[in-house]
Amino acid sequence: MTDPVTPDRDHVGLTDPFASRRYFKKFESIIGHMTRVAGVMEAEGSLSKDEVKVLTRYGAALSYTFRALSLKYLLVGRDTGRFFGSLAMDAHESGFPVAAELLTMANDAQQAARHLDNMPSTEALKDQMVRQIIGDLELPTKLQFALSQRLYYEELLRGHLFWAQNDPQAVWTGNLSEQRRRFLLHWAVYDSQINLPTIYLMEVEDTGKTALPKDQNRWPEAQAHLMAQSLGGLKLLTIAQGFDRDFDDLHPKRLRRFHIGPMYSHAYTAQSGPLREVLAEAKSPEGQDWALVWTTEDLESERVIEERAGWFSKVERQVFALDPFAGRGVDTGATRTERSIILPQRPYQVLEEKNPPGFASVRKFVVSPQGRVLSYR
Repeated sequence: MTDPVTPDRDHVGLTDPFASRRYFKKFESIIGHMTRVAGVMEAEGSLSKDEVKVLTRYGAALSYTFRALSLKYLLVGRDTGRFFGSLAMDAHESGFPVAAELLTMANDAQQAARHLDNMPSTEALKDQMVRQIIGDLELPTKLQFALSQRLYYEELLRGHLFWAQNDPQAVWTGNLSEQRRRFLLHWAVYDSQINLPTIYLMEVEDTGKTALPKDQNRWPEAQAHLMAQSLGGLKLLTIAQGFDRDFDDLHPKRLRRFHIGPMYSHAYTAQSGPLREVLAEAKSPEGQDWALVWTTEDLESERVIEERAGWFSKVERQVFALDPFAGRGVDTGATRTERSIILPQRPYQVLEEKNPPGFASVRKFVVSPQGRVLSYR
């Protein structure tokens, strides 16, 4: 994760309660469509079953994070008896909450149990609310706020959220021989420079004596290495080559990076460019006014060479394939880069009619009013 940036004029607070709730509801819907897109990609063979499970898990984690934040800011704009603030979102670049929100949430999670111990139970708060409504004929705003915070901390205790840093995990995918195992490593970060979730998938062949996840020496070192290299500004080639050099018995065969976002919405974001114009012209009804960009960078090993290691041994080193067209592979550090966009049917129709430059090669995943996802190239 990159260093946190200080809030600026592009970061706005959602102070209107109805706008805030619509924002969270919109993202709940968008994240659900993301998992369906992964299913479409599995059906066509561009993602494996294990990879879809991993991406779906991160999609669920993002959903839990947004649910927790929606509870935290449920009473935004209401007089709760204290200044509590509002959700800070990046209205110009990403459309997602700023990274500071996730950092604060992680700190809250560490203290959630203590907060809950000092708060009345849900049943007690609801009972007090009923008494205030019936006995005092008043809106129990402060009690509602207390309940929302209790529900927020309970959500944090349940865990499985998308944090600012989500450490690497390993999924065994088979053995090529007795001494060569295959693993799918996956991890994720919330890029604080652009306020977007980023997911990494690495296919690795392990020739160590002990399987990587059970190796008390290599596994912590590999996890720390990958997290330290999870910077949006680093090319995949740099990350993969560094891993290949530092671990002689771990052989990265493929590395992918998924950038989830930006999210465009005519009602919430101020990004410039064709997508904003498309959404403005579409005049979609509530819940259909959005578009989510999804970018995949892919780096594959082309062949293996051997290098001398010491006097009597040799180690494998990967030679990675770079994009051959116009020398772009040197600039991107990837074998290929694919840009996709997920959007509802109505904005898609406007996009096709306007046909703005640069979108011919962008893959479109179109969500029907019934929630079905269709793929167009």
